[in-house]
Amino acid sequence: MPTMNPLLSKLQPYPFERLRQLFADVTPNPDYRPISLGIGEPRHATPDFIKQALAGSLDSGLTGYPPTGGDPQLREACAAWLKRRYDVEVSPATQILPVLGSREALFALAQTVVDSSRPDAVVVCPNPFYQIYEGAAFLAGASPHYVPSDPARNFAPRWDQVPASVWERTQLVFVCSPGNPTGAVMPLPEWQMLFELSDKHGFVIASDECYSEIYFREEAPLGGLEAALKLGRTDFKNLIMLTSLSKRSNVPGMRSGFVAGDAALIKPFLLYRTYHGSAMSPAVQTASIAAWNDEAHVVENRRLYREKFALAAPMLEKVMDVRLPDAGFYLWAGVPAQWEDDTRFARELLAQYNVTVLPGSYLAREAAGSNPGRGRVRMALVAETAECVEAAERIVKFIHSNT
Repeated sequence: MPTMNPLLSKLQPYPFERLRQLFADVTPNPDYRPISLGIGEPRHATPDFIKQALAGSLDSGLTGYPPTGGDPQLREACAAWLKRRYDVEVSPATQILPVLGSREALFALAQTVVDSSRPDAVVVCPNPFYQIYEGAAFLAGASPHYVPSDPARNFAPRWDQVPASVWERTQLVFVCSPGNPTGAVMPLPEWQMLFELSDKHGFVIASDECYSEIYFREEAPLGGLEAALKLGRTDFKNLIMLTSLSKRSNVPGMRSGFVAGDAALIKPFLLYRTYHGSAMSPAVQTASIAAWNDEAHVVENRRLYREKFALAAPMLEKVMDVRLPDAGFYLWAGVPAQWEDDTRFARELLAQYNVTVLPGSYLAREAAGSNPGRGRVRMALVAETAECVEAAERIVKFIHSNT
């Protein structure tokens, strides 16, 4: 057998592979059509104007190699969106890079900033978390440290419980706000705490904000660059925000997003990505410019999510430990006490009512003696409203019939 990168052995199966294995011997009830709340894949229709922009650029957009740094018009569109959305001004030339969706950028950023020659390097991330954080840390030669979450604050991370000895070894912190899977939004005082710790220890903060445009209050979620500006950090030192069109514009298949922030980080990140082969197709860039320049479709998209959550969440609140999140399109629900664990709940729900949910324990790790996802499930309300409501009705029936 050929020699392989030994760090690959540290990677755990992705949650959806574990879900497939969990359901391998389950026969769903054929009396019900299948409804999946398991995968956070947007299923609202892609706006026609984005599809038209993509198709209209195919004739001229495939004849040359695109630069990794992207078209200046795309960087300018991203910068203009940051100004409209957060009242934050950045240089399109030095503080923005187009990326192939947030997953690619989150992984690549860790490879860029982590010093793998240090055997004690740490990457800090919330728990539960998006599994790319963990995999990126391992493959960068670092060890992840899982920050405990607080059920009293919608499972927001308890940054104040990270030991000083961990902060001293930290090179990168992944922040996810609004959070996946909990939907919690990080307030300004916590940003200030992380910025002060970054100043003291020199670590980079990666702010994953791909759910920022799906929210349920009138006030939009606070962003990382916005928080820095409010605190007088105009150079965005050691801060990179990452966002995507996938959820905002219902185009996960386009793989389009951008990063913005500290110019001193953007420069080496561009160098890494040049070797990484991460240039965005010119046709996708043209469609992305159209998407970032339009807000009407985003407002409509948000209205659809608000509508379905307003109908489905109250039904589920009567039978599960769940409440409306700050933002995002997930419900992070505690299963009733009579169930042994979240995996059994998911298996039986599929078998009896043909509804798929994701066990919460698959989205977290055992740390400090407990797995903060155990006993909970993540439900992605990404389908049309009627289907989400039907799924909620079935879950209510399922719980009542097994009580």
